[in-house]
Amino acid sequence: MPLLVVITSILVPALFWAGYHVYHDRHQGEPVTNLVIAFAAGLGSGLLGQQLYRLLDMFGLRYDAYELAVTDPLILLIYAVLGIGVLEELAKLLPFVLIALRFRAFDEPLDGVIYASFIALGMATYENFFYLDYVSRAEGLARGITSPFVHIMFASIWGYRIGMAHLNKTALLPATLYGLGVAALAHGLYDFVVIGLPAWTRPAAGLLILIVWLWRMNTIRRLQGPTP
Repeated sequence: MPLLVVITSILVPALFWAGYHVYHDRHQGEPVTNLVIAFAAGLGSGLLGQQLYRLLDMFGLRYDAYELAVTDPLILLIYAVLGIGVLEELAKLLPFVLIALRFRAFDEPLDGVIYASFIALGMATYENFFYLDYVSRAEGLARGITSPFVHIMFASIWGYRIGMAHLNKTALLPATLYGLGVAALAHGLYDFVVIGLPAWTRPAAGLLILIVWLWRMNTIRRLQGPTP
């Protein structure tokens, strides 16, 4: 794959979203080392996601989503939520709980969104590299632009919820299950619309992302408080 394609379809979007989050967290910014570790953990979560899919395959629970879109849309909806949604959000969530929550600098509510977003960015980057050899250049560019954004949106849901529980020293398990459940549902519905429904319904997927985006912007604004 030409280097220019890799740069424009993967590295530029990744750098853009990394810079975007550093800018919005500039008043009490996280150590760069922590952000790099979170991104690297996200790369690892991409590999973990592949292994979890293989585990589904071992139990005969892995399906071709595009084939289901033609043969059984209802099963696709169930698989998109309970298979794709749960599996991919769990793969991102685990390094967040095992690594990011242990950072000494994790000391304010916004940190949950920031670290979850960097892990999601790492996973999206891994996926985009993986798919380069299987998609056209146009499709690779489209994935490079949309995949980081979508992964970040869904990860922010559980990142915020778990981060708040961690800082408030309340039980993590209920917050984790709630955040994972909501993120997996949103992720699955998005994939179901994109994969299983006619092209004219795609604005519904865009509306779903817009709702999460608006919630996320409002949450970030509220957590930041008045600008000094």
